[in-house]
Amino acid sequence: MHLDGDEWNRAFDSFTQDAWRFEAQPTYTMPQEAKSLARFLRGEAKPGDHNSRWHERVRAYVTSGRRIGRVRIVRQPLTDYQRYQFAWGIPGNIKAGEDIRVLDVTDQDYGLPLSGTDWWMFDGARVVHLNFRPDGTQINRETFEGEIEPYQEWKRIALAGSVSFAEYVKEHG
Repeated sequence: MHLDGDEWNRAFDSFTQDAWRFEAQPTYTMPQEAKSLARFLRGEAKPGDHNSRWHERVRAYVTSGRRIGRVRIVRQPLTDYQRYQFAWGIPGNIKAGEDIRVLDVTDQDYGLPLSGTDWWMFDGARVVHLNFRPDGTQINRETFEGEIEPYQEWKRIALAGSVSFAEYVKEHG
């Protein structure tokens, strides 16, 4: 089942304990980020309200006792989009309460599915695929209806192999 707009927001917001994302695309081509990415690439200052709607949502989840996090998959050298995320996106998301870790797969893939699909896992039991074209444009979001065990194992592997964002930046600049 495809999830769009308000239906996606309702499905996302319905988690009761934790939401976790496997984020593996080297670039995301998202219309709502195009201007911000261009500003970053020109060396302009980050706007004070950058990503504020997401930060409000994250703070609300955390305040209600829910957890939200992700593992960001990277390869060296980082793409322009990843540099943008590292400078403008991730620090604010962490400050809002999101647990963000980084897994560098430059030298090994850890047996993880590093294709054109990211996914969110909700409450350890529900998975939604985020499908992308090679250029990072999202095709759709769809509820996954199969066996959840491989996703639970991939989450375990990603968390075990990753480091905190702060540690990754300290080691890799």
